[in-house]
Amino acid sequence: MDDDLFSAEAPAGEGPLADRMRPQTLEDIVGQDHIVGPGRLLRRAIQADRLSSLIFYGPPGTGKTSLARVIANTTRAAFESLNAVLTGIKDIREAIDRADERRRLYGRRTILFVDEVHRWNKAQQDALLPWVENGTVILVGATTENPFFEVNRALVSRSRVFQLKPLSREDLTETARRCLADRERGYGRWKVIVEEGALEHLVEVSGGDARSLLNAVELAVETSVWTGAEGPGTGEAEGPGWPPPAGAEIRVSLEAAAESIQRRALLYDRDGDYHFDTISAFIKSVRGSDPDGALYWLAKMIRAGEDPGFIFRRMIILAGEDVGLADPNAIGVVMACAQAFDRIGFPEGNFPLVEACLYLATAPKSNSALNFFDVMKEVEKEDAEVPNHLRDASRDGESFGHGEGYIYPHAYRDHWAAQQYLPSSLVGKLFYMPSRTGYEGKIREEVMRKRELQAAIVLGDAGRPADAEVLTWSAASKGREGWFKRLESGRSGLLLADRDRILAAAAINRHDRLLIARGDDGLLLWESLRRSPEGLCACLTGSESAREALFRFAATLDEEEQPRIAVIPDGEGGLPAPDEAEQWFGCSVYDHILVREPWRRVGANAEDLFREFAERAFRLLAAGGNAVLLQSPPRLGERISRFVTDRGLAEKLREAEEAFFNGDGFWDSGAPEAAFGKAGFETGSRIVEQQEERLIGVADLDLWFDSEHSRWGGFIRTRLGDGDFRLLEAAMRELVKQGPLSWRWKSLLLTARK
Repeated sequence: MDDDLFSAEAPAGEGPLADRMRPQTLEDIVGQDHIVGPGRLLRRAIQADRLSSLIFYGPPGTGKTSLARVIANTTRAAFESLNAVLTGIKDIREAIDRADERRRLYGRRTILFVDEVHRWNKAQQDALLPWVENGTVILVGATTENPFFEVNRALVSRSRVFQLKPLSREDLTETARRCLADRERGYGRWKVIVEEGALEHLVEVSGGDARSLLNAVELAVETSVWTGAEGPGTGEAEGPGWPPPAGAEIRVSLEAAAESIQRRALLYDRDGDYHFDTISAFIKSVRGSDPDGALYWLAKMIRAGEDPGFIFRRMIILAGEDVGLADPNAIGVVMACAQAFDRIGFPEGNFPLVEACLYLATAPKSNSALNFFDVMKEVEKEDAEVPNHLRDASRDGESFGHGEGYIYPHAYRDHWAAQQYLPSSLVGKLFYMPSRTGYEGKIREEVMRKRELQAAIVLGDAGRPADAEVLTWSAASKGREGWFKRLESGRSGLLLADRDRILAAAAINRHDRLLIARGDDGLLLWESLRRSPEGLCACLTGSESAREALFRFAATLDEEEQPRIAVIPDGEGGLPAPDEAEQWFGCSVYDHILVREPWRRVGANAEDLFREFAERAFRLLAAGGNAVLLQSPPRLGERISRFVTDRGLAEKLREAEEAFFNGDGFWDSGAPEAAFGKAGFETGSRIVEQQEERLIGVADLDLWFDSEHSRWGGFIRTRLGDGDFRLLEAAMRELVKQGPLSWRWKSLLLTARK
């Protein structure tokens, strides 16, 4: 049945104020900016009328039903609503029949809004499931209870859950002011004067509940004494009746406000949230390595009569999920304590309970096992074939060549050899990221070293066919020098470290809007998408080919989850104007702007570039937003003089290099921060020490010491003289034959907050 809630508006002055003031459009909504603000995922889906099944979860009065009304007013689909308190399976079937008829006869979608969806029992929820699954209806559910506990898991898994938060004081104040000013639905036809402190009291006691606030405002206004003129020259009249004549003055006192709203209601469910909140506090204390907090919450659970078996089960899970390979003994200790408790029971069983708790709380932590769920998602997305060299050679080797090219690890030193183990479509995909703590920290370096070698073997040989599965290399390979460079440098670890520094400084939330400048390599983009799934990730590239490459990587994402990517071919990591950003990405304001190495070839125009970047960033960022950039200035780079063993030559070279890098064309490391400060930002910066094992090749030396075409080579030759310059070149050519050099430089990490 169609619910009257969405089919007609109550005439002005009729119906409760809270119902009359419900938002009609997205622009009417106050608060919940984290899910319906400009650029947010839900707002884009509503505007594009491309909704999938949704569940709105939050306390009363936060706007769940109001969002449903906005959807009803916006969508081109048919809209039906049910209240789970008042309806059952018969009503569900009738709504489904109407939806099925619309789809078959008219090709029209149906959105079914179910208020208090958690009130339906399992059978009622199951009755809806097949029709959500086959697309007959798009479910929009609203619930005040945690849907992950109170709603059918199958329904939840097919829906996107949005959590609405209690409204802030500012949001509630704006809601009250709107209703006092609205002439059609609120009290704008009268002159309502609210005594100082009265509105603040209503806002404070409402506790984030807009309905509670509006009900209190309604009661306070409509029970207050009013004064008004009946007509020209008729004099003053007083009375408590409602409604007063238009233009009457209504004074709401602090006393009236206090009488209109009593005390904030406390939501408390002894059989639900109390139980889960306490075990949550216990697990988070153990995970956070706080033995004091862990013991307190453990004692509270035991004192309240919690089942010890339940506590042990949660600790066993934690041993695998949060301790993992950082301490492989943890799960054995907890299992032993659980068995000991089963033997002795209470009260002596408190000792193994406490021992397990303290062991886990003080153990090193690693959650790298969670990466397995990323693998499960990958398997669900694509059932990739087994590479030929990994197939079983005992059955089909002779006929089909299965197993050909497989490298037997035990035949090699250290019982390991690099070869491809993932399906070809997933080459380069990383699932396991070992932590640096405990036992896992000891194996991390070896895992990373082998992974880099595998990546070099599988991806580094530029001459191999794209579909080759048998992967080998030889000293005669054209790509041998580049292969060794990738193998020895540890470049992937440096890139990941840079990414993590930038994202840590930005402090990204799930609903934030991000703009990534100079994002051609995708280093910041993919992790940003994972960290802000309910927000927006916009990316700027320097070429159309880079944009196309990033879109290929994003092909597996749902349409509404994909990043927005645009080309800004200025070559120096520039930013668009707000109107350009709005045109390209549908959003002109962002919470974070992230960029790594934006200025690679900057000369005399450096200050202009910094100033323009900072000013545009200021215009694009929301209040409180930040810009984070990591840049390696040439003046903080490595110096060749550090590798020269001849002291005299090294000193002359050091002086020459300092003169070169401190000359024209190389900007000072403090210049970007100064530009952001002048643009109005609060800035902070630190210098990051960088190092890698870098293999210097013959091609590198040929370029450096070509004094006609190399700016460095020409300057250094002039300062040293031809003889010393050639001695330096000969010394460097001998040095690089010994292996990679420990290359050091410094980067500037700048954070600017608006």
